[in-house]
Amino acid sequence: MIQELKDNYDHLFEDDLLNEIAQVGTFKEIPAGFTMMSIGDYVRGMPLLISGAIKVMREDKEGDELLLYYLESGETCSMTMNCCVGQTKSEIKAVAEQDTKLIMVPVQKMEEWTAKYKTWRNFVFESYHTRLNEVLHILDSVAFEKMDQRLLNYLKEKIRINKTNTIHNTHQEIAYDLHSSRVVISRLLKKLEQMGRIELHRNHIKIINLA
Repeated sequence: MIQELKDNYDHLFEDDLLNEIAQVGTFKEIPAGFTMMSIGDYVRGMPLLISGAIKVMREDKEGDELLLYYLESGETCSMTMNCCVGQTKSEIKAVAEQDTKLIMVPVQKMEEWTAKYKTWRNFVFESYHTRLNEVLHILDSVAFEKMDQRLLNYLKEKIRINKTNTIHNTHQEIAYDLHSSRVVISRLLKKLEQMGRIELHRNHIKIINLA
């Protein structure tokens, strides 16, 4: 575990903190598609991603979802930290976008390290800042961008996160992520295909050119 920590967090944390994380952290491997956290769950620890990616979403009372952001290796979830420290229930849903490896840090250590290590404090505050900017970007996107532009941005982020030009999501799953309807998303995807920017296949979407 210590080597994987150093590979991803050596530029952020000193050796003493890395060693403490290795001693108290719990290493987990999460398969793609697994729901790691649902709205209303109590949060017992904070994830430090080693590899893979996690999709973080909001969900309304009807079960409709809106993608907020992705977590990647070397990152953590500030909303999870907030729930841990405040001992409140989760207000987000987290699903593994890919096969993911992470280390869960117990809540008691989070507060201790905030006082003990400046690097940990900086990491926590920077995480809050990054996630807040991403949420504000989503709010701006929903409020001011047309759905066709939101879909383009979504597809670009998908291929960036997964490092492949093939997207294995159904039209309905994309609609859930964008808080839209399958009919609207299918129509816009068909339009992109007619423009030669994507190819639609039975079980996947191949990206040709989204520039």
